Amino acid sequence: MVRAMEEGAEDQESSRSSKLGRFRGMLESGASKFRRSLNENNGTISPLLPSDDDDSKIPVASAPLPEEPLPPVQVRPKLGGILSRTENVKPSRAGGIDATPATAPAAAPATTPPPAETASQATTAPPTPAAAKEAPPPSPPPPVRKKPTDMDMMKEKFAKLLLGEDMSGRGKGVSSALALSNAITNLAASAYGEMKKLEPMAPDTKVKWKKEIDWLLSVTDSIVEFVAVIQKNKDGSTFEVMATRQRNDLQANIPALRKLDTMLLDCLDNFKEPHEFYYGSKDDDKGEKAQRSDDKWWIPVPKVPPNGLSESNRKWLQYQKDSVNQVLKAAMAINAQVLTEMEIPDAYIDALPKNGRVSLGDSIYKMIQEDFFDPDNLLSSLDLTSEHKIVELKNKIEASVVIWKRKMNAKDTKAPWGSAVSVEKRELLEDRAETVLLILKHRFPGTPQSDLDISKIESNKDVGYAILESYSRILETLAFTVLSRIEDVMSADAQAKGSANMEKTKSIKVDTESNSKTLVDGAETNTEQQGEADGKKANDENAEAKK
Repeated sequence: MVRAMEEGAEDQESSRSSKLGRFRGMLESGASKFRRSLNENNGTISPLLPSDDDDSKIPVASAPLPEEPLPPVQVRPKLGGILSRTENVKPSRAGGIDATPATAPAAAPATTPPPAETASQATTAPPTPAAAKEAPPPSPPPPVRKKPTDMDMMKEKFAKLLLGEDMSGRGKGVSSALALSNAITNLAASAYGEMKKLEPMAPDTKVKWKKEIDWLLSVTDSIVEFVAVIQKNKDGSTFEVMATRQRNDLQANIPALRKLDTMLLDCLDNFKEPHEFYYGSKDDDKGEKAQRSDDKWWIPVPKVPPNGLSESNRKWLQYQKDSVNQVLKAAMAINAQVLTEMEIPDAYIDALPKNGRVSLGDSIYKMIQEDFFDPDNLLSSLDLTSEHKIVELKNKIEASVVIWKRKMNAKDTKAPWGSAVSVEKRELLEDRAETVLLILKHRFPGTPQSDLDISKIESNKDVGYAILESYSRILETLAFTVLSRIEDVMSADAQAKGSANMEKTKSIKVDTESNSKTLVDGAETNTEQQGEADGKKANDENAEAKK
């Protein structure tokens, strides 16, 4: 048993020694081959093809041995795998690395030495891993927003009008007529604003105003009516056909309103040149705004020279006032005519009182039916110190006029109200009430609209009437605003001129008093001298008499 164990130990020792000898021989054989190849190629490593009996494989390379240590090798991931930038590559079990340098040239033949240029290229260090990392892709440029063209803006505006200002598409919008009326009103508000000073409109604002008002007014070109037209045949015979043309009221009033608009813009452009009046800063106007006669304290007060405006500037300002006043009267006339042609809505009629006396009140009704009626006396007896009271009076008079007209026309024979007032008296009362209403509108042109006007505009379905009414209304409002600013300058001129006249009068009075005092003093001096002379003469005479 002991012998068997010793024989087994000897067998294991012999097996181990044989394996070590074989491994030593493999190493010596590989080293000798590598040394021989290095000597034959003058320092260039040639590929060594492993023999069939070798169990290991030696990696090959065609680059010369560098004097410095080789940089790390760029790793090429295996096909079908994803390699992150922070992942380490593990060598294979066979000891080789499945990677090649990124810039390594192809293997050269073993018997031909590489040229100097190839050797220099082979010794070039490959990029470091930090440089080999791919740069992040550049961020895409922000999208360039195209400026909308005029056609795009027009399409958007008319789409909003067709939807009745309801962009949700739920069908809750207003009528097309009211949408156009609101669009023209909003456009004027954005272009002109409150107009606190007399100054021309900005060039870009003027271009926008003219362009967009032309868009909105172009709708009237499609509002036509049929008229009979006579045409001639080739043989000379004539026949009558129906042709279309623009409606009469639009054909007459649209060009007139365009002319008034141009006149108003030209008037504002005339204030571009420097004039004698000016507007101070906010700090300078604080003390003067409190002196305004109206409640619009935020409107700046114009300033003029201490002696007022010159005569030529005063005449020029009066000419501008007359021109704007013509625009105001024409716009008011067109607006009143269009409102008269609009139908009165049923909702307004249902809310009317029983008769005109209840609408007006006893005091006003008694003054209207007097034998000697004076509208100015009636307005002077009423309290019209605020816009609210003026609008309230307009509502009362318009309601009474509508009641009397309906009763005279006898359109509603089943009306619940009945009266023994004759038709002639109703005509007289209606005529007097309309006279008072006309004077009230011309005396206070800048007042808000009455209940009747608002109800007509809201219930109107005629697009032509809506455009005429809104365009004339905004021109009326703008003309009244410009007129008010001109009157502010003229008022400041009158105050400065009055102050200068008062100072001049005071100076003349002081000069007169001083002159009169001088004359009195001179007279007293002369009197005293005359008295002294007379006394001396009397003394001389007495002395001579005594002698």
